[in-house]
Amino acid sequence: MTIVFKVSDNIKPLMIEFYRDRMLDKKPPYSIFQVKEYDCVITLYESGKVMFQGIGADIEASYWIEEERIKNGRIINPDGSEKKNTPEKRILFHESTIGSDEVGTGDFFGPIVVTATYVSKENIDFLIDLGVRDSKKITDEKIKKIAPSIIKKIPYSTYILTNTSYNQNWSEDLNMNKIKAILHNKVLVSMKNKNYPYEKIVVDQFVYPQKYFEHIKSAKEKVTDITFTTKAEDKCLSVAAASIISRYIFLGEMEKLSKELGMTIPKGAGPQVDLVGIRIAEKYGFDKLYEVAKMNFKNKDKIKSGLKK
Repeated sequence: MTIVFKVSDNIKPLMIEFYRDRMLDKKPPYSIFQVKEYDCVITLYESGKVMFQGIGADIEASYWIEEERIKNGRIINPDGSEKKNTPEKRILFHESTIGSDEVGTGDFFGPIVVTATYVSKENIDFLIDLGVRDSKKITDEKIKKIAPSIIKKIPYSTYILTNTSYNQNWSEDLNMNKIKAILHNKVLVSMKNKNYPYEKIVVDQFVYPQKYFEHIKSAKEKVTDITFTTKAEDKCLSVAAASIISRYIFLGEMEKLSKELGMTIPKGAGPQVDLVGIRIAEKYGFDKLYEVAKMNFKNKDKIKSGLKK
């Protein structure tokens, strides 16, 4: 797998600092650096293009794709192609829809939470009045405030993939996009089987539709009448509500994890995560991480190398 896209000027120094201690002495011509992880090679070129190659390319690239989205509003598809910014069209805001969204796929600690909701036309004004939108654009404090009202009124189905299950099932053939597809299908099947009078089923496009259906081909039940669209959280209220509920549940799981381990567990996969991972390994043993973290992330190796000999 190879993913290539151009990095924004404000992301480039963050990327250089992030990989600084793992840069190879020898690098390809016209490149700023090259890093070789066990399942991915990362190369940043002077032109600003970054290339991710290998089995873990999708996971490695997803962190920076999300940074581009949060910091610059850029929509970079999973294959590295970019969707140009256009005036927002909330084309699905006034239809009864089932939509799904997930949280936790880019976080070393904590589970993956996937939720599907059904939003009828009658509940559209209720959600708009609450200020429902993509959970990534709402503070955690506001999510904690409005999510209980959404959960009380809006039908939903949630699946929580624990770290233990994630680590037991992970393989080279089961990458992050396949996991997401399987879990989205699971909650969508649950909602569709309740026979709500929906007009469309909407999923934020994280992979091309053909690949999505390839990922779920072994599922006993499949939802196939899906409208795939990028930035679905901003176009479809059921996806936005699912995003908020998933985030709310994820935050609760992280709080429980922090209480269990006696320390604040950070989100994401940055340097602070490595430091906390080292503390957990020193206090509870390295194997404890298999219960609380996604062990195919590169953080595992950095934590291992950071432990006292």
